[in-house]
Amino acid sequence: MSDATSQVHFFYNRHPISCDIILAKLRASRGHLDGLRPEDLFPHDQDHYGGLKATDELARGAQIERGSRVADFCAGLGGTVRYLAHKYGADVTGIELTPARVLGAQELTRRVGLHDAARIVEGNVMDVPLPDASVDAVISQEAFCHVPDVKRAVAEAFRILRADGQLAFTDWIANQPLSAPDAQLMWDGMAIQPLRSIPDYCSLVESAGFTVISATDLTDEWGPILKERLAMYQRLREEARQAGTPMGHDAFHESYIRFVELIQERKMGGVRIVAAK
Repeated sequence: MSDATSQVHFFYNRHPISCDIILAKLRASRGHLDGLRPEDLFPHDQDHYGGLKATDELARGAQIERGSRVADFCAGLGGTVRYLAHKYGADVTGIELTPARVLGAQELTRRVGLHDAARIVEGNVMDVPLPDASVDAVISQEAFCHVPDVKRAVAEAFRILRADGQLAFTDWIANQPLSAPDAQLMWDGMAIQPLRSIPDYCSLVESAGFTVISATDLTDEWGPILKERLAMYQRLREEARQAGTPMGHDAFHESYIRFVELIQERKMGGVRIVAAK
């Protein structure tokens, strides 16, 4: 196992959102887990900035509609996979590296009866277990920042897309080069690989053969979202402290605080890129 894979596993095995946590919240609010519907999960399983609205933006960019064959790179617990299958009637395969997240995603998908149209498989987005020209769209949300070779992952997207297929994703960017201590903190706390600017990202996508249709700077949009998410996470940590239960991964907390500061300073940010094969 490579250092990068080990670090990603370490991070996500301690992530504050998990299948068990989602099911516990649902059991507490509903009293039981019988008859769960996909929309019951949506307030809990959309672990990306901007929630369902952000996913709808990607779906529009990727031209996803009923019957579309979609691959979700770095699918996590499968929230986006299930949403696209349920709302858009797409046939979606999520590729996820971390075994515990795959099992959690499969369990949540089974509980809401979407396992025929929404599947999550264990795999590496730098070597995708799907055939050439087998999908209409590839999406990803704030995940390429964990991938050691993003160009290789984008090339895999190009390979599995049919002619005229669409790539649409969001990811972290560095509006300014990070200092060595900040870069190390992002790696230690959240397994973040070296980041690039928006122009550099567009060049990378184009070097894989794509035509970039749009590149939208999300830095200002992410600012208040991330500030709110950090406050929510800190409330959960305090509740855990008072209950005498584990408070989570301290390095994650430290890096998240710094990440939000860097977003507010516009030294870091986000981008949504839509490209065509």
